[in-house]
Amino acid sequence: MSRIDLFRQHLTEKRAVKIIAGIDNFDIENIKKVVSSAEKSGASAVDICAKPEIISEIREMTDMPIFVSSIIPAELAKAVELGADAIELGNFDVLYKKGMSFSAEQILSLVNETLNLLGDTRTFFCVTIPGELTIADQIELARKLETMGIDLIQTEGHFSSNHISDGARGLMERAELTLSNTIELSRNIDLPIMTATAINPTTAPFAFAAGASAIGCGSCINKLDSELSMIATATNLVEIASRNALKVVELV
Repeated sequence: MSRIDLFRQHLTEKRAVKIIAGIDNFDIENIKKVVSSAEKSGASAVDICAKPEIISEIREMTDMPIFVSSIIPAELAKAVELGADAIELGNFDVLYKKGMSFSAEQILSLVNETLNLLGDTRTFFCVTIPGELTIADQIELARKLETMGIDLIQTEGHFSSNHISDGARGLMERAELTLSNTIELSRNIDLPIMTATAINPTTAPFAFAAGASAIGCGSCINKLDSELSMIATATNLVEIASRNALKVVELV
C-alpha cells in the first residue's frame, strides 16, 4: 500500500483527518512538532507549505502522507518532484487577510495550469472551494472539478465578524459557513469532501454529520505551545473520526 492509499482508505471509511501546519507557516521547528503530533496520533495525513527545503526535510522525517498546499501551480508541480503524496490548490484563508479573493474561473484556470505542468504524473489532487462564492457557484465549480478528475474538494468558511461569542457558541459561529457549505455540496456532488476552517474537537462531529469524508484541522493544533498538547488534540480528532466510521458501518 502506498502512502496516499492510506489516506484514500480513510477517506472511503469517512474518517480521514488531515493535520494542517499552515500554507504560510515556514517555522520548521513548529512544523516538525505538528508532523510528529499527526504521526503519533494516527492522523491520515499532514499538510505543509510549498517551500522546497521544508518539503524535503519533512519527507525525510516521516512516511505518513504529505499534502503540500499552494496557489501557485509551479510550486505544486515542484512539490510532487520533492516527494509530496498529494497537492492542494488552497488554502485561501490567510490570503483573504491580505485582501485577495478568487473567482471560480480563476480556480479552474489554476487547476488546468497545474494539471498541464504535472503531465502524465498521476498525483492525488485536492482543490479548496472558495467559501466566499455563492453556494450555487460552489456547486457548479465542484461539478466541473469532478469532470477534470480532481480527487477531493475542501470546503472553507470566510468568517469576518468582529463579534464572536464565548465558549462553544463562538466555536460553532466560526465553523457555521464551512459546515453549511459541506451540507450543500454533499447533497449535490459525488466527490468526497474535506471540511476545513475552524474544525476542532468541538466542531469536528458536526463536519462528519454534515457529510464530510474528511476534516482538515489547523489552528487548533499548530497554534498550541507544546507537542504534548498537539498530540492530545490530534488524538481527540482521530478518535472522533473513528467513531464516525463505526457509525457509517452500523448504518450499512
